[in-house]
Amino acid sequence: MAKKTPGMPNPAHQPSRSDRLKPAELLGISGLMGLFIAGTILLTTRDLILSAIGFGVTFIVALVVIAMLVLGMKPNASEQTDLDEQNGH
Repeated sequence: MAKKTPGMPNPAHQPSRSDRLKPAELLGISGLMGLFIAGTILLTTRDLILSAIGFGVTFIVALVVIAMLVLGMKPNASEQTDLDEQNGH
């Protein structure tokens, strides 16, 4: 068995498509929330600058909240096995 150095990823581990697309999903959800708020502001006030500010604030807040919720989730059995495999246990 090859010696594994700490901090180096396991070369045999290939993340699934779902794992690779997870960051894009989080950005997409946050972007859609921002677009909804920006559209609502734009349709009610007709002010483009205020709408852009609303989009930016909503995008960042939604991204941070979703990321915190994802970090707070406990991994299920298959995820725990995958994590142990990556750590070399």
